[in-house]
Amino acid sequence: MKKSVLDFPKRLIVGRPLRSSQLSETLLPKKLALPIFCSDPLSSNAYATEQILLGLGVGGLALTYVTPWVAAAVVLLLVVVIASYRQICHAYPHGGGAYAVSRANLGHNASLVAASALLVDYVLTVAVSVAAGVANIVSAIEPLVPYAVQLSLGMVAILTVVNLRGVRQSGTVFAIPTYGFIAVVFAMILWGAVRLTVGRRPVAESASFDVEPTSQTTGLLALAVVLRAFSQGSTALAGMEVVSNGVPNFRKPEARNAAATLAIMGAITITMLAGITALALASNTRVAEDPEQLIGVPPGYEQKTVIAQVAAAVFGANSILFFLLAAFTAAILIFAANTAFNGFPVLASILGEDGFLPRQFGRRGDRLVFSNGILLLGLLSGVLIWAFDASTTRLIQLYIIGVFVSFTLSQVGMVRHWNRRLRENIDATERRKAHRSRLINAVGASFTGLVLVVILVSKFTRGAWIVAIALPLVYLTMKAIRRHYDRIAAELQPGRAGTTLPSNVHAIVLVSKLHAPTLRALAFARATRPSTLTAVTVQTKRAETGALQREWNERGIPVPLTVLDSPYREITGPVLDYVARIRRKSPRDIVSVFVPEYVVGHWWEQLLHNQSALRLKTRLLFRPGVMVTSVPWQLGSAEAALARQPDEETRIAAGGGEERKAPGG
Repeated sequence: MKKSVLDFPKRLIVGRPLRSSQLSETLLPKKLALPIFCSDPLSSNAYATEQILLGLGVGGLALTYVTPWVAAAVVLLLVVVIASYRQICHAYPHGGGAYAVSRANLGHNASLVAASALLVDYVLTVAVSVAAGVANIVSAIEPLVPYAVQLSLGMVAILTVVNLRGVRQSGTVFAIPTYGFIAVVFAMILWGAVRLTVGRRPVAESASFDVEPTSQTTGLLALAVVLRAFSQGSTALAGMEVVSNGVPNFRKPEARNAAATLAIMGAITITMLAGITALALASNTRVAEDPEQLIGVPPGYEQKTVIAQVAAAVFGANSILFFLLAAFTAAILIFAANTAFNGFPVLASILGEDGFLPRQFGRRGDRLVFSNGILLLGLLSGVLIWAFDASTTRLIQLYIIGVFVSFTLSQVGMVRHWNRRLRENIDATERRKAHRSRLINAVGASFTGLVLVVILVSKFTRGAWIVAIALPLVYLTMKAIRRHYDRIAAELQPGRAGTTLPSNVHAIVLVSKLHAPTLRALAFARATRPSTLTAVTVQTKRAETGALQREWNERGIPVPLTVLDSPYREITGPVLDYVARIRRKSPRDIVSVFVPEYVVGHWWEQLLHNQSALRLKTRLLFRPGVMVTSVPWQLGSAEAALARQPDEETRIAAGGGEERKAPGG
């Protein structure tokens, strides 16, 4: 069969198609699943401690002493959420995460709220992660500052292409920066601990600065500041749900491997967060949302990130390990977007199968990934980056809200799951386990619900209102899509009486010239034995029509030729009017229109042929009681293209899969 002009570049970029039977080859071991699904929560250690310190900085240095407690609360929340999602992996091994849990336990409306929150947050994850990574790059290479948006869009395009090539391929690409970041951060924590043990305490470059409070921090105001810092530090939980969404992508036993990956990721994340926070406090690192809050700053000082200050204090500002950490931090911040590239398409595929998104999202592409979901995520995140000028400061205000909506709903759903389980006839061991699990989920739901309220209140005027509007819009869109599918299904339901046969079939063969394709269409139409058969031509030039009539009569073609006059040289309108007249005269009859078409071998030939036929067929398809049949005629270029293609057995052996027939010429 003829290949599309886009086939070669597509294969070059995406790779050769994979057979459905090769799906097992794309499943992930834990060592690749970790960088694929967990790069977002792991990368959050680059800024989680900083967010806590920035939140507390509103009250100046007076509130610094509560930093360990805030970090401990974030760690506790991490433990609870990870424990909850490990249970979800076992309870719902077919994927879907919060959506699947809410659908099974809270109903469709709650599940769509969870799905809306996750879809929006996945888009924001890509935008924020890429913008943050590019911000690190352009801050190191100042001439690139004006091109931050273009660089961000380029990074999104690269991530999209890599993910279109397949899950395993993306895991291999992202494994190096992810494991490199983990290794260097652990080296920093260990070396910092050694220095503290031997009495060589690392000192941050900002240790001598003071932080001026911007508000009163007593009583309830102090509590509000602490809660805000806790909510900001909770960015460490970003991406936790992706593993439970993607359980089917793990090697067997899928649920056990997914739960193990979550545990490994949790242990690494908690250790890194605790270590970086401890070193930041030990080195007296100072940061502020407004650099003017910093007192004692020398002229020209530019505030660095907390992780950069800690690394400089531990390794030395000009050491290889310092620059290595900076490079891995920028890389993992960009590649953290890959977490969303694995979560969004899987969730979209489940929603597509359930009829809440277009069905196309439920089908795998050539590389056995959900290509449509990947492309949509790349497009939406690119639009968001362009709209917000790749500004991390502006985008971060929209971030993390959706995550906590889904966290809360999923854990409330799990509480109901365990309540249902406890009503069953189970043994004492299973009952104790269910009680313990329910307690974990109840505590988790309370925690995440509180954080959600704090985030909404503290970030609403800073841009979170956009998400508050986006979530209902996505929810209503999915409901509308489902209503459409339900309405179509009801319309297509066969009646008890079966399909009524038409009284008559009136066949029409469209004729432009009397050539071989026309004769084939006439022969095929006659073979169908219609009630009536008429050849129809539209007169745009009187001389050409007269010549056609003479040749028609000379050949003695046993089909009457009807000439439709077109004073404005338009073809589609007269044919539609002619068909409409037949339908008005006999509403129960069927009109079958036969359209001769060329089949060409090159893409550019398609532009030179069949344009009128294409427009006419498109219009006829909307007419009730009208059937359209294309009668192809293969030109020499089409036959040559067919001869160049390998036979069916060769294509299957090569993993080419099915090929579609090219449109006619």
